[in-house]
This record gives sequence, C-alpha cells and structure tokens, in this order.
Amino acid sequence: MAEAVAESAEAPAAVRHAEEVMGTVFSFDVRGGDPDAVRAALDEAVAGLHRVDEVFSTYREDSQVSLLAREEIGVGDCDPEVAEVLELAAEAERVSEGWFSTRYRGRLDPTGIVKGWSAERAARTLARVPGVRGVSVNGGGDVQMFGAPDPTRAWRVGIADPLRPGGLAAVISAAGVAELAVATSGTAERGAHIVDPRTGKSAVTDLVAVTVVGPRLTWVDCWATAAFAMGSRAGLAWLESLPDVEGLLITAGDEVRCTGGLAARLG
Repeated sequence: MAEAVAESAEAPAAVRHAEEVMGTVFSFDVRGGDPDAVRAALDEAVAGLHRVDEVFSTYREDSQVSLLAREEIGVGDCDPEVAEVLELAAEAERVSEGWFSTRYRGRLDPTGIVKGWSAERAARTLARVPGVRGVSVNGGGDVQMFGAPDPTRAWRVGIADPLRPGGLAAVISAAGVAELAVATSGTAERGAHIVDPRTGKSAVTDLVAVTVVGPRLTWVDCWATAAFAMGSRAGLAWLESLPDVEGLLITAGDEVRCTGGLAARLG
C-alpha cells in the first residue's frame, strides 16, 4: 500500500476526489489548471474507470472479458481497449519470460494489468488539462504521478512496511522526473493472491512484498507481480536488468533487498 503526499503552503489549488470502483478506491489529486476544466477531465477519467470495470471485470458474467474467456465472442467483437490491454499483457509476459501471465486456472484473466493500466490512463487524461502542474492517481495503493504539486515540492510516496503495521519501509520521491509510478505486490493486504504461472497455484517464495518504481504504472504493476512470483534472488536480478526500473524487496525474514539505483529515488 502506498500514498502520495505533498506538503507546501504554496501549493496551487487542488482538486481531490475518491472513487470506489474495481473493488478498490481510486484517489485523485490534481494541482493547477482551471478548476472547471479539471473537474470535467476528472468526470471523464472516472467514467473511464467504470467503463473499464464493465468491460474487464472477471466477476461480471456479461463483461466482454468474461464472454471472451468463454469463447462466446472474439477480440474483434470487443471494445478496442481489450485488444490494447491484451497486447500490453503479451509484452509483459514476453519481458518477464512468462512470470507475468493473463491466464488463471487456464482461463483468460487480465486483472493483473488492468488496474495499473487504467490508473495510468486516468492520470494522463488529467495531466493533459492546460495549466495542470501535478497529478497523482492512487489506484488501491499503486500510484501514477505526473509533474509536481508545486515548484518547491515533489510528489512523495510512502511504502507500507508489511511486517510492521502502521510503519513505512521507505519513502519514494518523484523529484527531478516528469513522471513516476510506484506499485507494490505482496501478501500483507490480500493474502496469497499472486499465482505462480508454472503451477497455476499461489506463488510460494521467500518474499512478503515487492515494490517497483518506474515511469509507467502499467509496467511497474506487472513487474512487481512477476518479481514476487520469482522470489527474492531471481526477482532482484531480473529487476536490475530492466531499464529505468528500480525495486525494493522484503523477505519474510525481514531482509530488505534493493536494486542499485533505488537510493536515488528515496526521500
């Protein structure tokens, strides 16, 4: 779980909103821009999230993804976003050498990529509003940030310590970059929900949490899931091999392992 934080008396007027959708809460924080234009874009972004839920939910028997999984329709019969997400998921599976997958018990389930992709898309919708200086969208603890809340402060994201409830394992700063995303996968919030694609069963590793930092939430959300399934040793080595990506891995034995460049993002 993560939360973007901005602290400054000089911060421009903020438009904030929280929306329950996809079984979680999406929190929005937008700085700068004409408030009416920001609210119009916020309405568009929120409507987009609900549409994504209608199309991709595996809990709705009549969603396009459910119909597709049952082979009652083809990809060409779906909204264009379905093909887009499946292409992104195929790329994530390729880059992770199969450790990220959209199959669950033999059935199509793109859940692992949809939330990050939809939160990033919502954030980009808001970032395009003229005059907006900073955007933070938190989708169930995974955060996409653009710009900064004001000229003197950067977005900062606190990473919850899975072994010490109420504590922080680290604070990530977006200082010096135009866009940054932070995603965490682990067992603290949702139990053993991450699947080992090789077995189709819950991943059994030495990890309790993996946090991945990079420009795009679509990807870091996938990479956190894949690295968790790999385990600490293989997961850390793989994250080190990815460009513009840093990671923090916490084992059940309370050992913290980080990629070499993570220190530059702490603060």
